[in-house]
Amino acid sequence: MAESLPRVTLVLGGARSGKSAHAEALVESRPGPCLYLATAEAGDGEMAERIAAHRARRGTRWRTLEEPLDLAGALSEGVGSDGAVLVDCLTLWLSNLLAAGRDPAEETRHLLKALPGVEVPVVFVSNEVGLGIVPMNALARRFRDEAGRLNQAVAAAADRVVFVAAGLPLVLKPSAAHR
Repeated sequence: MAESLPRVTLVLGGARSGKSAHAEALVESRPGPCLYLATAEAGDGEMAERIAAHRARRGTRWRTLEEPLDLAGALSEGVGSDGAVLVDCLTLWLSNLLAAGRDPAEETRHLLKALPGVEVPVVFVSNEVGLGIVPMNALARRFRDEAGRLNQAVAAAADRVVFVAAGLPLVLKPSAAHR
């Protein structure tokens, strides 16, 4: 199974869908170290509990690098030459970018430009937030729209895209080896 992990995989899903657990299993299928590139910041007690639960689920093979804003820089500088990388998650990264007043489209371009220089497979996790009702306020609508554009851009660059619902993975875009 280690050979089947493509260079770039995007794992999408809703809240508590099992997307992170699926992505972790993909990364762990590779020999060598596992790098968890975390975008979350523990802004409150509930978020701190979520982060702690994610950490507890991962084994000793995992090294964590926290980077809420500069994913392109972290991928360019913080990744070794063996194992695999899990970026969890793109939608929290987007929230951080918007809160910091950064341009999501420009940051996404930087992220995608950095990918060819990464020597190991990268698995991205992102939330699919566009399946519900139209949000009631402008900020929520902007977030939904930016998340949709971000997911489309990463999916276009990805070799494989998987949607997870109820813990079940559905391959939306198979890698070339599986077409």
